[in-house]
Amino acid sequence: MTPTAVLHSEWIKIRSVRSLYGSLAAVLAVTLAVTVLALGTVGQEQAERAGAEPVFDAFYALNFGQIAAIAFGAAAVSSEFLGGALRISLAVVPRRSLFYAAKMTAIGGSALVVGLLTSFTAFLVGQLFLGEHAIGLGHPGALRAAVGGGIYLALMALFAAGLTALLRSAVAVLSLLIPFLLIVPFVFTDIATAVAQYLPDRAGQLVLHQNPEGSLGPWSGLAVTAAWAAAALLAGWWAVRRRDV
Repeated sequence: MTPTAVLHSEWIKIRSVRSLYGSLAAVLAVTLAVTVLALGTVGQEQAERAGAEPVFDAFYALNFGQIAAIAFGAAAVSSEFLGGALRISLAVVPRRSLFYAAKMTAIGGSALVVGLLTSFTAFLVGQLFLGEHAIGLGHPGALRAAVGGGIYLALMALFAAGLTALLRSAVAVLSLLIPFLLIVPFVFTDIATAVAQYLPDRAGQLVLHQNPEGSLGPWSGLAVTAAWAAAALLAGWWAVRRRDV
């Protein structure tokens, strides 16, 4: 099969498997739901507080959307390890590197499109609840945060996908990453801020701040997340190439 045909087949898997399609749609649904709930109830009150960050507050819900993105990346790969599906896939596409590259491209491309849609939609919908405190995409840092937020979601999906290829279990990856994302940021104290900013989620979310603090800038922080994702993808590629199916 040609690379284009392999990529098309991987896209068909994502589009046709209900659990994959549902987890991808959940990225948008969860983010919008949290945006409406948060900004619709206390958005104006928070905007009036001293030291408020209108740009970061607009994208706060991406913290929950990223969990759906991680679930999508993990599920898209773990489905290959159920019921001998990987044997069938490799029988059709015996070139493992081609198969792996096509799968990760389909996952990353799908997550990027949905991520950008989610990021921009959440921002625009959220501002409807802020009245006189609403900002537009022309506000300093807002457009960069909207674009970066979509890229961030795609990178987190790829990070989870690579780890799942390595561990062969979505449950293991979700059990590892979700507590990591929800707990670790609160464990690190101010003394460890220099270390915490290099964690995949903390680094990537710097792009959501109008004026991020620390030694990393918004795009360099996103580059750190990309490096984590690349490392996971390389580890997953090694596992797919070397291990028996």
